Order: sequence, then structure tokens, then C-alpha cells
Amino acid sequence: MLNGRLIPTFAEERRLRAQGFDLIAGVDEVGRGALAGPVVAAAVILPAKLKGNWLKQVRDSKLLTPARREVLSKHIREVAVSFGVGTVACEIINSDGIARATRLAMKRA
Repeated sequence: MLNGRLIPTFAEERRLRAQGFDLIAGVDEVGRGALAGPVVAAAVILPAKLKGNWLKQVRDSKLLTPARREVLSKHIREVAVSFGVGTVACEIINSDGIARATRLAMKRA
């Protein structure tokens, strides 16, 4: 942790690869704090041996400037094995709760 925030590592990915998993998706969501509107999640699978100076800049999207997100998004889309986006409408958030709606958005992604 740094300043109360988790520092991303590749420990989980290494553990999964050691178990034989080849395709591992990273997932992030937006919209959990919204009063109205959908929750949106994105899932990205990057190549296992990916190298690039830009990779160490990838962090929680909410911690990046819009300009930095756009630059990193372009790099990610160029090299991604696969990526997807999932959304869940506010009606489902209201009926099922934000945690369940977030998990559903991640599953859809």
C-alpha cells in the first residue's frame, strides 16, 4: 500500500500462469458512485510477454488524466489479445444492488 492505496503487482497473474492459465483478463469498472446511469466495466487480455515503457503507467483509470487514459487506451487496443465492455442499466442497480450489478458488468465485459 502507498498512501492508503493498493499498489498493483503481477503476483496474481504469475500465480495463475504457474497453474497453467494462458489467458488472464484484467477488469476495471466505472460508475459505482453515480446517482443515475449505468455501471460499466472493461476487461482486457494482454499478451503474457508484453513489453513497453507505457505498461508501467497503466493504473486505475480514475487515477489518470483524460489525456493519459486516451494515450494508454490506444496502446492497449493495439496489442490486446482481446477486450470487451459490459454495461448494466440503473434499473438493475436499483433492483439488485451496486455490488451485484458491478459483477454482472464485469461478467458481460
